[in-house]
Amino acid sequence: MDAEQLKGSSHRWMNAALAAFVEGPESHDFAVHHAGVATEHLFKAYLAGLHPALIVEGRHFDSLLHATGLGSHAGPLSKIKTIGLVEAYGRVAKLLPGKIPISKEDLGPLADARNGVAHSAIHDSAQSEAVFTTCLRLVDPVLEELKVDPNAYWGPYLVLHDKLVDGQVRQERVAAEALLVKARSLFEQRFGHMSSKERVVVLAAITSKPMITMGREAPVECPACGSQGWMAGEVEPIQHYHDGQVTVDSDEVFLAPHRFHCAACDLEVDIKLLLHFGDLPRGIFLDADPHDYNDDESPVDEDIRRGR
Repeated sequence: MDAEQLKGSSHRWMNAALAAFVEGPESHDFAVHHAGVATEHLFKAYLAGLHPALIVEGRHFDSLLHATGLGSHAGPLSKIKTIGLVEAYGRVAKLLPGKIPISKEDLGPLADARNGVAHSAIHDSAQSEAVFTTCLRLVDPVLEELKVDPNAYWGPYLVLHDKLVDGQVRQERVAAEALLVKARSLFEQRFGHMSSKERVVVLAAITSKPMITMGREAPVECPACGSQGWMAGEVEPIQHYHDGQVTVDSDEVFLAPHRFHCAACDLEVDIKLLLHFGDLPRGIFLDADPHDYNDDESPVDEDIRRGR
């Protein structure tokens, strides 16, 4: 539960992962497993640095007692229950909105690969490089938040890291550019023959409501055609940490984007490619709405939400 210990562990596991990766495909099972562990430990290092309670299983009271300095009332520390990779990702992504370049959807193959090797000695070898590179991209923004020198963390494998990350990012940028070209062409086919006045009226009608609905939607200018598009996503409470206390802003929430759609040009961008559309926001602050909070919210959750 110590942030420095977790950082050191992440470094060791990642070093072992990179060493296995350069050995070739026959060692890629070790590479994806070790990189997954390294990523989880670095996530937990960030969370534990804010407060140790952020890495424990919330429903396990003994673990919470240890995390809050009341371990004398709990069972042995060796019995502590902490969160796994997916939950750690979710908590870090919520605390660092817009900074984690990998979606929860993309995390699935990584979690499957890590668990598959650990529990069944199997993994999809065709996906090993993509999964491995996903770990590298997840780690980078957390290293920045923790003010860890990338040269120290990646060591002699920094060039390999850069090559793998650049290759994956380049593929995504090409896909993003292709979406833009297609959308602009379709917009011109649909509206190029109209007068400006006629086009304004038609666009106002077809773009007035979102076609994709999720937790919340917000209007955003389309990067392809300039019409009003809609960003859909899930809203998350804005948490504040001060002197070990957690309070939640009751007036404002954060819209974590999952998808963008423009009815005018049919540009649709999923969470995987949002990063490569610089004109689209990585997150939107919205006025809080009563429906943003679950009806089955516990009294403790209600207290936290109201800042009590």
